Amino acid sequence: MSYLNYKVRVPGKLMVAGEYAVLEPNQKSVVIAVDRYVTANIQPSKENKISIPKLGVEDIAWEINEEKVQFNIEDSRLNFIENSISVVNRFLQEKSIDVIPFELQIKSGLDDPSTGEKYGLGSSAAVVVAVISAMLALYSDGKEQPSLDQIFKLSAIAHLKSQKSGSGADIAAAVYGGWLEYSAFMGKWVLSQLDQGTKLTEMIQSDWPNLSIRKITPPTLLKLAVGWTKSSVATGPMIRKIENFREHNLEAYTQFLIESSIAVERLIKGFEVDDCIEAINALKQNRKALQKLGDNARIDIETEKLKVLCIIAEEFGSGKSSGAGGGDCGIAFLKDTIYMKAMYEQWKNADISPLDLKVSELGLFVDDMIEKDF
Repeated sequence: MSYLNYKVRVPGKLMVAGEYAVLEPNQKSVVIAVDRYVTANIQPSKENKISIPKLGVEDIAWEINEEKVQFNIEDSRLNFIENSISVVNRFLQEKSIDVIPFELQIKSGLDDPSTGEKYGLGSSAAVVVAVISAMLALYSDGKEQPSLDQIFKLSAIAHLKSQKSGSGADIAAAVYGGWLEYSAFMGKWVLSQLDQGTKLTEMIQSDWPNLSIRKITPPTLLKLAVGWTKSSVATGPMIRKIENFREHNLEAYTQFLIESSIAVERLIKGFEVDDCIEAINALKQNRKALQKLGDNARIDIETEKLKVLCIIAEEFGSGKSSGAGGGDCGIAFLKDTIYMKAMYEQWKNADISPLDLKVSELGLFVDDMIEKDF
C-alpha cells in the first residue's frame, strides 16, 4: 500500500484583547494568527520516530502500551507531543482505522532566531496542532479529510490534558488563522467528559458549552505593530497567581471582568463599523483594565519595559501587553503606517525590539508530498 508524505504548517498567535477574562464563561477575546510557523513533516516508516532539532531531540523512538505513549527517553518537553499522539490514536481506534508507524520531524520558527528565546507566540499550541493535523493527514491519506472544527477540538483536548487549564485561544488561532473573536469552552466539562469515558468521536461532534469562534475584520486604516521586551515568561504561573487573587478577591475580580468585557465589546464593535479610532481607544481601555488587575493582584502583568512600550505607543495610537504579560510581547494599534517608523525608533532606544510580524490569514495548511510505498 502507498501512503503520501505530508508537510503541515501552523501559525503562532498573539492575544490582542481579553486576556485572563477569556478564561471565564462567556467572556470574549480577540486573538490573531501571526506569520511565524511551526512545521511538521510526516511520512510512513518501519518504526515510530520523532525528531525536534531545536530541542536536540533526534530519532526518538516510541510505542503504545495499554493506550499510553511511551518514548525511549524521559523528557518533560515531550509531554504535549505525547498527549497529541495519544489523542489521535484513540480517535483512530474509535473509527476502526489501522495505524502504521511513522517518522515525524517538527521545526519551529516561533522564537528569536539568534538567541532561541521565546517571543510568546503560543509554541506549545502550534506544536499540538501540527502533530495532530499531520497524523490525521497521514491516516486520511487523501480520503475523508478532517474538518478544522474537528482538528480544533482534538487539539484542545490534547493541550488541556497536558496543562489542565487554558482558554484554547492559541489553538483557535493556529487552526483557523486571521483575526478571531473567541470565547472559551469550559475546560472542566471537557475533562469530565474524558473522565467519564465519552468517545472522542462523540465529543468532537457535540457542541461545547460556551465555545464561540468567529472571524472578524479589522478597520481598513488600522495598523498593528508588535514589540518584544527581550524577556520571556511562562504563562502557567501567571494564570495561577490570578486564580489565587480571584479566589480571595472575587468582588475586585468580577469588576475586572466587567471592565474587560466592555473594552473587548467596544473593540469588536469598532471592527464591525470599520472605525479605526474606536478600535485604538478600545485597546487603550483594555490596557487600563489589565493594569488595574495587575495592581490589585500585585502581579507585574505590565512590566517596566511593557509600560514603556505602551507609553511610546500611545503617542501614536494605543498599546498594551499581549497575553499573560510579565514579559514577552506588547502590541500597538496605529491609524497610519507613517507613525510606524518613529515609534519603532523610540522602541529601539528603549531596548524594545520591533518584530516584523503580520497576520497570517491562513491557519493550518497541509501539503501532500510524494507517495511512498509501505
